[in-house]
Amino acid sequence: MPIALFALAIASFGIGTTEFVIMGLLPEVAADLGVSIPSAGLLITGYALGVVVGGPIIVVATARLPRKMTLVGLAAMFVVGNLFCAIAPNYGLLMAARVFTAFGHGAFFGISAVVAGTLVPRNQRAQAMALVFAGLTLANILGVPGGTALGQVAGWRATFWAVVAIGLLSVAAIVAWVPSDRGATAPPSLVREFAVFKRLQVWLAMAISVLSAGATFACFTYIAPILQQVTGMAPHQVTWVLLLFGVGITIGNLIGGRLADWRLMPTIIGALAALILVLGQFAWSSHGVVGACISVFAWGCVMFILIAPLQMRVIECAGDAPNLASTLNQGAFNVGNAGGAWIGGAAITLGASYDFLPIVGAALAALALAIALISMRLAKRQVPAARPA
Repeated sequence: MPIALFALAIASFGIGTTEFVIMGLLPEVAADLGVSIPSAGLLITGYALGVVVGGPIIVVATARLPRKMTLVGLAAMFVVGNLFCAIAPNYGLLMAARVFTAFGHGAFFGISAVVAGTLVPRNQRAQAMALVFAGLTLANILGVPGGTALGQVAGWRATFWAVVAIGLLSVAAIVAWVPSDRGATAPPSLVREFAVFKRLQVWLAMAISVLSAGATFACFTYIAPILQQVTGMAPHQVTWVLLLFGVGITIGNLIGGRLADWRLMPTIIGALAALILVLGQFAWSSHGVVGACISVFAWGCVMFILIAPLQMRVIECAGDAPNLASTLNQGAFNVGNAGGAWIGGAAITLGASYDFLPIVGAALAALALAIALISMRLAKRQVPAARPA
């Protein structure tokens, strides 16, 4: 694989770390800034909203710029945002810095996925995208636990200074290793970018992304109480199970890239079917430690088998104007994350037990599977129509 992909993976590692590490540092941030832990938790919500809203704005603003220049600018934006997080004197400025940082998140992953696909032969595009997303999966295994430990020992600001250093490294790597745009037959066009939303398949692909993410987060948001109250684990044991989930998503991400380069839609459909099965049986296996551990590992693996294929599906459906569609698909994942968490919380409020949440997730995955089957059927109908008589 081209070394340029590793430059993009370094950036995705830093971005993934800064997005999720705040979860482990909420008590420290709240105590230092004099706010409640629920208020500090809104820093997570603000970041997610920044990804959803900011990505399309950034893509529109940079529509006619070369992709390499845009990636360098987004990586620099990431550095500046985390720098202001590290020095923010109060809660309001920290929130503003988090949202500013998030604005570049969706655009970076969307455009880097497109760039990754141009650096390799067509039959390796999904693997290239998976390598970029590998930085995100490693952030969950190494960056978040390491950043949390650093913040607990040296103060939460030290974590953001460390992320700034990672960001500077990524800027240098992108400048040095990512080649200038090549093979473009026409300059980027904002009209072409927006025109892709006339294509039903683009909307269907993003709907699958929303529902598949929602399927996981309807349950995973409440994984700690599930493991403690249903499985009977101690709090420190939950950390190791989450690490097991991180290993699963890393393996699944790499498997998904290879399978998608072989058969794209069958990979998406097969992974969704597997996600339904894994979540469905987790409602039962969550009552035992061994079964819960096996299920959580399989869950992480199956969920991230979907990420690179879904991103590639959106890019393929977008044709010659992939930037905006690819970026909005990153927003779709975040909408699914937030929506799934809300649905899971609503189920609990209505009286559902924690061990019922995997069933809720499986139902959302079943909706995603139905849409995927419709999408594949429509695609098969369109192919004969496109052939000359």
